[in-house]
Amino acid sequence: MSLRRDVRHGLRIGRAEFVRSLRGYASETRRIIGLLLLLLFFGGSLLFSLPAVYVVGRGAQSVTEIPFFDLVATAIPVGLALLATFRTLERIGRVENESLVLTTVHPRAVVIGLITAEICRIGLWFGLPLAVVAATFTAGLGAPSLLLTTAVVAAPLACCTTVWGYAVGVAVLRAFKRLPGVRRTLKVVGFVAMVGLVLVSQSFGRLLAEGSLPLEWLAATLTVGPLADYLALAFVGTPLARPFSAAAVVTFAAIVALTPVGLAVATRQASALWFTDRATGGDRGSSAAGAKATDSTGGFSTPKPLAGTNGGHVAWGLLVRGVRHPQKFTHLVMLVFFLGPLGTTIVQSSADALGPLLAASGAGLGTYLAGATFGLNPIGDDRPQFPMLLLTPTAPRELVRGRVLAGVILGVPVAAALPLATVALGTSPLSAVGFALVGVFMCVAAAAFAVGIGAAYPIYEEREFWGATTVVPSTLVLMAFMLVVGPGTVIGLVATWFGVTGHLSATPLLAAGLGLYLLVTVGVSYGSYRYAVRRYRTYTFE
Repeated sequence: MSLRRDVRHGLRIGRAEFVRSLRGYASETRRIIGLLLLLLFFGGSLLFSLPAVYVVGRGAQSVTEIPFFDLVATAIPVGLALLATFRTLERIGRVENESLVLTTVHPRAVVIGLITAEICRIGLWFGLPLAVVAATFTAGLGAPSLLLTTAVVAAPLACCTTVWGYAVGVAVLRAFKRLPGVRRTLKVVGFVAMVGLVLVSQSFGRLLAEGSLPLEWLAATLTVGPLADYLALAFVGTPLARPFSAAAVVTFAAIVALTPVGLAVATRQASALWFTDRATGGDRGSSAAGAKATDSTGGFSTPKPLAGTNGGHVAWGLLVRGVRHPQKFTHLVMLVFFLGPLGTTIVQSSADALGPLLAASGAGLGTYLAGATFGLNPIGDDRPQFPMLLLTPTAPRELVRGRVLAGVILGVPVAAALPLATVALGTSPLSAVGFALVGVFMCVAAAAFAVGIGAAYPIYEEREFWGATTVVPSTLVLMAFMLVVGPGTVIGLVATWFGVTGHLSATPLLAAGLGLYLLVTVGVSYGSYRYAVRRYRTYTFE
């Protein structure tokens, strides 16, 4: 096929993919509510920053007066390339209904379509806020042409970085396909790196306020001069315009030339990924596989402590499935964004406070894991097996109880072991035992509460993460779980701390408050558990 025909088909595919994305955003009420909450949170932050942007534009006399322009100009293309790479790993490494699409058009048309749709999505999510910021800065600067020149400079850069990010992402997927061990290793490394990045970013504001962050050195070290000169072309025709430099012209030419080269590389990589699926084995070695299957249970045999009840068997099955398919726990990453401030507090704490803080943190972390691992989407997670599950002799309460037990098995060791281990850091044995007992109680309560809130709002749609398809809980459910369990856990841990340190005296008011707290915690958790059982029992297929 000719390039012109591939471009025409690719633009149609890109338009269809982008329109489908828009329809997906507004397809359900829960998604609309999530988008509104996202708009409220980030839109509010953007509105508060606009006056400062206007003031900067009003007072700027040259590009050098824009704070860290060269560093930001370097970070923008790097960030776009990384974003495109991760989006390829998560979502667009493959096209849906590929058996139909790839036998209808050339793979190059499919690649063009996927990249076009991704550029449109990036423009929707990031381009619109940046356009608002640019318009505010332009109003302060008094140079309307800045919006046009910015678009002219940004469009080639977005196309080039997205194309090469897609090519790199597909290459990584091919490597994962050939080397499964590398995939598992990189997932662990990537998660640890992301945790470190979040923790560092949480400390960035504090270091900046203290003046201990060498910003000038970082800017001079990390800035790529040609990229800064290229993005400075956006100020042509404004009072901030820089003189034309050879580096800016060469960078522009390189960006334009590298875009079709990246498209060719991406097409070759995608074709190799889509058309070289390995055989699953078929009849080859089927007798040996059958013999092996009859001789081994594949590590699924339930250990004795759990083998006595049906709920124990369900819990062990969930644990084994979680180990074999760790993508099911991708939603747990949100906890990282709450660990940053806590980690900073722990690092800055004195030696006397370090042990109790770590003990309380261990109890809180175990509580979060007990509820968030298996309980936030029970029906959505079990739906593929529901025709079989609902026809087995296992009662719905055993299925729900197994999920609660699986979460408790993961959470209790963390909630109990970490507080007890802090005795070595100076925590009194009474405090360590107190935090451990409260942590165990909170784990049970959180696991029971999670199955109820998860059953009330199930998610059935599969999403692709790092080349693997899985179903994850709703972000709204996860946030609701954290907003309820988080404060409740903090109240319990603070009360435990005051109790074990002797700062609380036995009074009728204290007894009434403690009784009310326990009544609400136990009542809400048990009610959520009973609701989940009822949802299982009354579930109908549409």
